[in-house]
Amino acid sequence: MQAERRLAVMQPYFFPYVGYFQLMASVDTFVVFDDVSFINRGWINRNRINVNGAPHMITMPLRQASQNRRICDIEVADDGAWRSRILRTIHQNYARSPHFARVFPVVERILLHDAPNLADFLLHGLITLRDHLRLDTNIVATSRRYANADLKAEARIIDIGRKEHADIYVNPAGGQELYDPHTFAAAGLQLKFLTPGLEPYTPVRGTFVPALSIIDVLMCNDDASIDHLLAGATLS
Repeated sequence: MQAERRLAVMQPYFFPYVGYFQLMASVDTFVVFDDVSFINRGWINRNRINVNGAPHMITMPLRQASQNRRICDIEVADDGAWRSRILRTIHQNYARSPHFARVFPVVERILLHDAPNLADFLLHGLITLRDHLRLDTNIVATSRRYANADLKAEARIIDIGRKEHADIYVNPAGGQELYDPHTFAAAGLQLKFLTPGLEPYTPVRGTFVPALSIIDVLMCNDDASIDHLLAGATLS
């Protein structure tokens, strides 16, 4: 019997938190929604790390970013100083981590990636992190596939599901009010929701802060612990 194919769709984020990768781990195909409007002060170009037990924001500067522009139409700031600044902050705060030697080169490879386009930069980062986490999920960007940007909301998700031959669409639990399960069922898609699990772990220093960037998870946990965290979400 053929296994059910699962699909998720999310905007690309900058070193997203573990819940993002719990969603990725729960599906066969993870679609990166990169031809939709940029969100100011969201997670597309910034995230948080642990600095002495408190959340500290790291931000990737952009050129002419606006909620009136699509993610895939925005460029990364060409001033390389921000990359060095973020790397220095991460080095200073995680150098004592037992996993620093293997994680920092991954972070460095992502931050030093020279793609000028924001969507390309973020896609490279997500693929690099997926591989480091040993996930076999297929990652696809909407700007490179589907040709259905004229569709909105549920209609576009359902169209992507059909094109990917998906049986189940998995959405973060926070979006339960956005979608009607009957509409999905009529299109042959079962709608499920994933509630992230944010189990605490021992920080490098200070106190544990939940929902930080995946950088914090990787620096503080070995492979077995990371696998446990990735499996910690609830699907309903």
